[in-house]
Amino acid sequence: MKQSSPLILIDFLKVFAALMIILHHLSSYGQIAEDARGVLPGVMTWLFEYGRYAVQIFLVMAGYLAAQSLSRHANTKFSAHGLLKLILNRYLRLFTPYAAALIFTIVCAYIARLWVNDEFVGESETLAQFLAHLFFIQGILGLDSISAGAWYVAIDWQLYSVLAILFLSFPSYQALIWLLSILAVSSLLFFNRSTDYEAYFIYFIGSYGLGVLAYLASGFQDAGVKRVAKIALILIGLLIAAASLQEIWLRNFLAWFVALALYLWGSTQYPQGIAQSGLSRVIAWGSQRSYCAFLIHFAFILLANTLYIAIGLHARESGALAIVLMLGVLACSIFTANYVYRWIEIPANKLKV
Repeated sequence: MKQSSPLILIDFLKVFAALMIILHHLSSYGQIAEDARGVLPGVMTWLFEYGRYAVQIFLVMAGYLAAQSLSRHANTKFSAHGLLKLILNRYLRLFTPYAAALIFTIVCAYIARLWVNDEFVGESETLAQFLAHLFFIQGILGLDSISAGAWYVAIDWQLYSVLAILFLSFPSYQALIWLLSILAVSSLLFFNRSTDYEAYFIYFIGSYGLGVLAYLASGFQDAGVKRVAKIALILIGLLIAAASLQEIWLRNFLAWFVALALYLWGSTQYPQGIAQSGLSRVIAWGSQRSYCAFLIHFAFILLANTLYIAIGLHARESGALAIVLMLGVLACSIFTANYVYRWIEIPANKLKV
């Protein structure tokens, strides 16, 4: 989720998707969400129903950026040691800010339980539950999530690990493309439609694979690979359209359109005319901190609901006050993400096997 190159579409999508996920969770959890819905019923209902679709944007982008990173090993001879190093380094890159956010969320949940009697706060965390989160296996073990975004980090590592295995195991990228396309179509049309698989990579590899194909079709050096990836991307789009004759799945269309946008403009840098503008600087700044904001925001939702109930503000049933607190959660998430990024994520990026 982190990309240092100043690419305008990548940066914008990161900021937009992170913002939508935060707003979706604000519309979903606690008394604040219920009271805010009384003032803005249309907006809150839309965020609750469709805000979660921003996950598709994250998945497609993650596939695109992972392919960009792993394609550097295109001519590398297969090595189990090299593969393990790639997978472990990805784990280390995700782990440190994630672990810090988990600990902070656990503290906030403990405080929330003193006043908030709501299902979203959850039961007290166990040591086994915490350790399972640290190893990204909480979903596989069927354990409750400590934070609303923890599942995504676990899935991201699964997807990257599978993609690394495929990239290093198939010296012919054309064969890789067809195998990945089969996995993506199977996910989009079957596995992604059953919650039985949502703790595993196969549930999400459809959107992720579209991002991989978008990069191979646009950014890979070999013309033959680019041509095959482009054909695969078009065919998957046609299959999504054909499947919609039976049932329309908006998230599949969204994933394909994001992949198409990345294929067309994913490598576009900031135009010179706006590269130094205030808006472009805000987008670039927010893009770098989007992962940390995604990780930390649920803790502030817990604290905001605690404050709302502990001092009796909920008795007023004031939707306007609830909206003010929601904006406060957003501001606190951005403010804290800045320091988590600077003090934890950047130093942690130096950790490598």
